[in-house]
Amino acid sequence: MAAVQWRSRERNYDAELQRWRPEAAALDFGDYHPLKPIMVTDTKTRRGTRKGSTSSSSSSSSSAPADPLSSMLDGTDPLSMFAAASASEPPAMSHSGSTGELGRKKKENEEEAVGPDFEPWSSKRGEILARFTTTEKLSINLFMGSERGKAPSPGSSAVSEKVRTRLEELDDLEEGSQRELLNLSQQDYANRIEELNQSLKEAWASDQKVKALKIVIQCSKLLSDTSVIQFYPSKFVLITDILDTFGRLVFDRIWTMCSDPRPLPDSFTVEDVNDTAKETCLNWFFKIASIRELLPRLYVEAAILKCNRFLNKSGIQETLPRLTAMIRGIGDPLVAAYARAYLCRVGMEVAPHLKDSLNRNFFDLLATFRQISGNSIQKQLLKQRVEVPEYLTLYSPAINWILQCIAYRAPEPLLTEMMERCKTMANNALLLNSVMRAFKPEFVAARATDFIGMIKDCDESGFPKHLLFGSLGRSLACADPPESERLTILNEAWKVITKVRSPQDYINCAEIWVEFTCRHFTKREVNTVLADIIKHMTPDRAFEDAYPQLQSVIRKILAYFHDFSVLFSMERFLPFLDMFQKDSVRVEVCKSIMEVFIKHQVELTRDPVILNAMLHICKTMHDSVNALTLEDEKRALAQLIIGFIRMVSFGRDFEQQLSFCVEARATFCNLEPVLVQLIHTVNQLAMETRRVMRGSHSRKTAAFVRACAAYSFITIPSLSSIFSRLNLYLLSGQVALANQCLSQADAFLKAAVSILPEVPRSISVEGKLRSSESFLMDFINNFLATLLVVPDHPEHGVLYLVRGLLNMVQDYTWEDNSDAKVRVYISALPLLAAMSQETYLYTIPKVDSNETLYGGDPKFLSEINKLCETLIGQILDHLKTLARDESLRRQSALAFSLFGVLLAHGDVRTNKLSQLTINLWNLSHKHGYCETRFSVRTLEYIKYQAQQPDMTHLTDTVQRLALQSRT
Repeated sequence: MAAVQWRSRERNYDAELQRWRPEAAALDFGDYHPLKPIMVTDTKTRRGTRKGSTSSSSSSSSSAPADPLSSMLDGTDPLSMFAAASASEPPAMSHSGSTGELGRKKKENEEEAVGPDFEPWSSKRGEILARFTTTEKLSINLFMGSERGKAPSPGSSAVSEKVRTRLEELDDLEEGSQRELLNLSQQDYANRIEELNQSLKEAWASDQKVKALKIVIQCSKLLSDTSVIQFYPSKFVLITDILDTFGRLVFDRIWTMCSDPRPLPDSFTVEDVNDTAKETCLNWFFKIASIRELLPRLYVEAAILKCNRFLNKSGIQETLPRLTAMIRGIGDPLVAAYARAYLCRVGMEVAPHLKDSLNRNFFDLLATFRQISGNSIQKQLLKQRVEVPEYLTLYSPAINWILQCIAYRAPEPLLTEMMERCKTMANNALLLNSVMRAFKPEFVAARATDFIGMIKDCDESGFPKHLLFGSLGRSLACADPPESERLTILNEAWKVITKVRSPQDYINCAEIWVEFTCRHFTKREVNTVLADIIKHMTPDRAFEDAYPQLQSVIRKILAYFHDFSVLFSMERFLPFLDMFQKDSVRVEVCKSIMEVFIKHQVELTRDPVILNAMLHICKTMHDSVNALTLEDEKRALAQLIIGFIRMVSFGRDFEQQLSFCVEARATFCNLEPVLVQLIHTVNQLAMETRRVMRGSHSRKTAAFVRACAAYSFITIPSLSSIFSRLNLYLLSGQVALANQCLSQADAFLKAAVSILPEVPRSISVEGKLRSSESFLMDFINNFLATLLVVPDHPEHGVLYLVRGLLNMVQDYTWEDNSDAKVRVYISALPLLAAMSQETYLYTIPKVDSNETLYGGDPKFLSEINKLCETLIGQILDHLKTLARDESLRRQSALAFSLFGVLLAHGDVRTNKLSQLTINLWNLSHKHGYCETRFSVRTLEYIKYQAQQPDMTHLTDTVQRLALQSRT
């Protein structure tokens, strides 16, 4: 291929635009519109109607357009078909006379069953274990029992033999050898109990039912031990887990015996249970009834209470009152209270409608309160060095649970009854606390003033009043009291709360009432509350032990105060934030504030109160970044700060906005995404200035946009990401050019060209190494498009920026076997062709491009042609190096690309350029690597172009272009 003499094709862009603009075709839709509601035909068919009756149907107007989705369903949709089928089916005939009654019972049970609004015991388990702990050493007895306890032989039919055998088994259970483990920590104790639970499951799985029962009995006996009384609620939780496991295993075993051959339905009755299952069930109850000690007998029978369903219909209803009465024989009031709680728990699972036994349990519990002040309990507390208030809190989980069961879906008058009962007991604080926690918040809130009066009359020494106000505050946070009483309620509550001496007790209660204050009052009351919290928590740095509660206070304030001008105008808000001295906690608090600000701050702001406070918060987040900070954490912090920067606007005071960006740059210098955002903000500020001035700058605004350019030019080099620098240099250069800052634009573009050699061959993208070639190519193409409107510098010669870019591309170390450099050369040809036109494709208002500077000067056009010839020569030399077999596909692609560029931008009327175009077409198709469909469409386009008046010279070229296939 010989060297060619380049000449650009003359273009008339306006004429081409008119030629290729699609013709507007008038479309008549009639009444149809895609957004018009579709009238759906609704056909109702009634089957089996009386003679003479007609089916009713309603349909839309026939003129409505057909719905394409409905047409696929043949006029009916599946849901309508199912509904019609179910409506037409006759009711199924009952197979027995009791079916209707069973249906009614099932419906009643569903109505009475515990719903999702009932808080299950499992949700309280973790809280109890975390709250009731001890550092005292614990002990546990492991009973090893002998192996002589066996089930009666099948041949033994005499009742006396069965009884004797059963008694022997129970004697073995209770008199077996034992091993006592002493000096166990709380965690060791919990691990031992879990081991017993696993042993129970393993014994059951290996058909050692007697051993399983022995484990349950001995675990139940542990509940009579109150030697470490502070741990008793947690012990109750751990051991009742074993009882629950045992009850489930027994029920499932009997269920399985009834499920042969058909599975037993959930709503089974006694008639559905076979004799073998009944006898097995009775055997379990007889074994349990033979247990000598009251407490294990009570707990184990309660654990399998549900199995009464296998024996008779009223078994549960008869058993619950009996077990309730048995609890009266337990002497220790704490042990008795938790036994009642377990019975209520089991009762709510199997028979939630039997509220009488729940009420009886509660009344019996109230009767035992007198024992607390008795000598035996007082001696026990003195021996274990437990104060009465601490002892009373041990009852809370049991009483709370019993009252929760009683109050579940209870009518409002029941609360009134409970309040009266509290008054008869001299406003027992423990009971009053549980009542407020058990009933619906709406019921409690409506009587908030009455409860405050009752709290004030309680004995301070028995149960702290601040705990009572904490329970009341939880209800008032969920439901609103009468509006006229709210201020009185807050004042009365805070009189008690502010007198609490213990910082931990104080903040636990204050944190609850903050929500009530934020919900119903203004910033004045909230500010007063914050001041009181600071006053209590600052001495002796008490706040260091209360970070979770203090964070909760911040979250509740942010939930109700979304106007940050109001929030930051509180005098004590920022001093409150200063209590967060721990770095990690302080940053988390600042992040929560920023998240709420970004979410709820709708309007742009220039409020100095907000700006100063938010800058302080953002600086706190920024200063937490160090060398060990994870990239994800840096990214999250940067996004929050960027969200703040985007919300700052000083309106037409552009100089103040620029000053803010200068301050922000100094403040957030360690977070690169923030610096990038600041550069974008300043560029946007320059363009906004241009819009206000309508493109004609005054002396003052011209100086201002130059200051904006200087800001960007100073900031960009501090960025570490090479592509961030490249793109921002180019963008800032475009902004400077739009504002007629030619020297600044020139500096930006020269800086971009100068750092091209720094681009590495691979970069990290989302944690993975990727070739930088595609990113670099995108940037260069964008850069080339900008150079069309950039005028040449009078001191640097013709096309100095284009030549500088191409020189950098030539010297850049590209990847091996890469065609990127040649593709850049091919991309530069359309730019050079566009520069040689009399009128440029696009220009910038009030900026004289080279078309004006040179005015079609032959020397300028000659320089362009020489540069194009040089580039084409480089491209052709590279094509020659791709003649080897492994490079033929690349050669074909490059040749086809150059062919398209020459045809679109070159003047192929010259013989050499025309011949080169044909040679490139043949080369691209020589080995069959060119896509046939592309070739066909290209030929069709050239034929179409040849029909235009100014393109007739392409007719000869088209005739010489032939499709070739690989041979």
